[in-house]
Amino acid sequence: MPVTRERQLVETFVEVADTLVDDFDVIDFLHVLAERCVQLLDVEAAGLMLIDQRGNLHAAAASAENARLLELFELQSDAGPCIDCCRTGTPVVNADLTANAARWPRFAEAAQASGFVAVHALPLRLRETVIGALNLFAADSRILTDDDVRVGQALADVATMSILSQRSLHQAELLAAQLQAALTSRIMIEQAKGVLSERRRISVDEAFTLLRDHARNHNLRLSDLARDVADGSSTATDLLRGTEDRLS
Repeated sequence: MPVTRERQLVETFVEVADTLVDDFDVIDFLHVLAERCVQLLDVEAAGLMLIDQRGNLHAAAASAENARLLELFELQSDAGPCIDCCRTGTPVVNADLTANAARWPRFAEAAQASGFVAVHALPLRLRETVIGALNLFAADSRILTDDDVRVGQALADVATMSILSQRSLHQAELLAAQLQAALTSRIMIEQAKGVLSERRRISVDEAFTLLRDHARNHNLRLSDLARDVADGSSTATDLLRGTEDRLS
């Protein structure tokens, strides 16, 4: 029997509930959510961006390397669906890249060069507070229905509530600290992916999967393992040499 989207959605929310603990790994959680968005919304890639305490937008997680690079390009060019979504708090849905070439000329060209034809962006928002956005990239012209948008926004809302969980919106210092810690972890993870990719002679996407699987299998925080890999710590020797499978 095929798995319905309703069942996938329920399983996703159950999985999300498991992350809502005092010290959950924000970046790992956001990567899981990006991957679930791809499965549930029938898009080719998804990514999430977060706003730091200075109001600057940063790429936090993506389901694939091409999506991450495209989000970085969007940030560099300061134009694109996620930028607009974060600034206005309004969703950008079914934005055909050819039709929006004048609106986001550099982004549209880069996205099309990556094989995408349409994009969507949904705000990570709680009431009037916007803390980021969810980007969705499509390789065909399939339209997101109203139901699709509701599912996507529900996932974006889950991300927002998870990040803000157990913290008051009035405690700006705590919120800023958590977001900054997540963004710092993101940088460390990117460095670790590069090191693993070079050492193991694998793709960056494969390196991230290996990194995350190793962290989960050994009950380690993803950010802590990434720091060890980037620093070449002795605790990451097996992973860097490719011997962790034989020792597990």
